[in-house]
Formats: sequence, structure tokens, C-alpha cells
Amino acid sequence: MKIFVCVKQVPDTETKIKILPDQSGIDLTGIKWVMNPYDENAVEEAIKFKEKNVGAQVWAITAGPKARATEVLRTALAMGADEAIVVNTQDNIDSLSTAHALADAIKSEGGAHIIFSGRMAIDDNQSSVPQMIAEFLSIPHTTVVSKFESTAENITVERDVEGGAKEIVQMMTPALVAANKGLNMPRYASLPGIMKAKKKVIKEIEAAANTSQVKFSRFSFPADKAPVKLLTGDAAHQTQELIKLLRDEAKVL
Repeated sequence: MKIFVCVKQVPDTETKIKILPDQSGIDLTGIKWVMNPYDENAVEEAIKFKEKNVGAQVWAITAGPKARATEVLRTALAMGADEAIVVNTQDNIDSLSTAHALADAIKSEGGAHIIFSGRMAIDDNQSSVPQMIAEFLSIPHTTVVSKFESTAENITVERDVEGGAKEIVQMMTPALVAANKGLNMPRYASLPGIMKAKKKVIKEIEAAANTSQVKFSRFSFPADKAPVKLLTGDAAHQTQELIKLLRDEAKVL
């Protein structure tokens, strides 16, 4: 029983971002890369499923430049994944090309009983690849999943919807589940797991299509926020000063 978990390497949120001179994207030089946080929940749920189902194997898979992207697979292996596949592509391929590459690779491996992924990647926030993969493989899917249960033939999930409500979805396997942050608490990789992951042979596949249909331009940083003004004095003085600022500077009174 093969369980695939799709992971993505994204810039660390503490990395200092630079924009390319032609404004077509970010400068990847010197960036610290990490596993997408939502994918950590997906890996954890895949490993939990394996622990409850004898004979299940977890295959971590990613698409990206193999020289860099294999590191995110090492992280998944250190957490407890059994095997790993990197689909070698160019940098910054679009969501459609990514989904095609991952779906084709999973299909070539004989398919999956369940595919786990994160609900979205924090670098582009597009939240579209998991759904596309499921459509290319003609399997049911659901996203923003915060609770997961399974039987031999189907899975039942609880997903978050707007307004704090929950939806219950039942699907026959094979199926794809995209994890939300509340699904579980991802485990830390153990030292033996890290050492074992370093020695693991990662399977490499060349993407059949290695071009993007979407092009980006005019990247820019958000405008700097106006400096904060701190009012001093007693409450009466602060109130008078605040009214004056709202009337004369903010022009809202």
C-alpha cells in the first residue's frame, strides 16, 4: 500500500528577500530553504497512517531543481518517510506544470492508496496544486483538512470552512487529502532518522514538460508603513491631541 506525500521547498519566513532587477521574481541567491509548513502536517499524517496500517509505505515526492529540492525530501525521510522521489524541473515552474509533473510521477509508480499534501505553499499562496493533481489522476480530493480517519475502503475527514464551521467529507480510496495546520503536531526528526536520511538513495525523474504557462512581472515590496506617533500626557491631553491629528493630518473628521 503506497502512501504518497507531496512536499515543497519554500524560502524560510526569516529569509531576507531580494527582487530581481527585471522584477520578474525574487533573487534565489543566499535564500535559506525549508519544508513548507503545511506539508509538515501532511508528512506527519502520512507517517501516522503507516504506523496504524501494516505494510503501508510512505513515499515523499517533490518537483523542483534536483540539486536543491532533494533537501526537502531528506527532511521527510528523517521524519519517517520510507522512500523519496524528486521530479527534476526548472526553478519557479507554475502550478499547472507542477501538478502535471507530480501526477505523472505518481502514476508511473503505480498510483497511490492515499496522497497527502499541504493545503497550500506559503511562498505563492495559490492553493491549487493538490486539487490539480487529483483531477489529473481522476481521484476524489478535499482540502483544508483538520481531522482524518480511515478504514480499509474509505476515508472520512473534517475540513474547516468559513465562519468557523466544519464540514464532514467521506471519500472512497484512492483519494487526495490536503492538510490544514490543525490536523496534527508534526514530529521532530530524530538523530538516527537524520543520519539514515543522509544515506538514502533518492529516485530521480525528469519532468516531461519543463516550461511554465504563467509568467510574472512587476514584483515589488509593499509600501513602508507610516511612522507611529506616540501621544504623551494625561488622558485629557491625549484625547485633544488625537482629535487634532485625526482632523488635521488624517482628514477623517
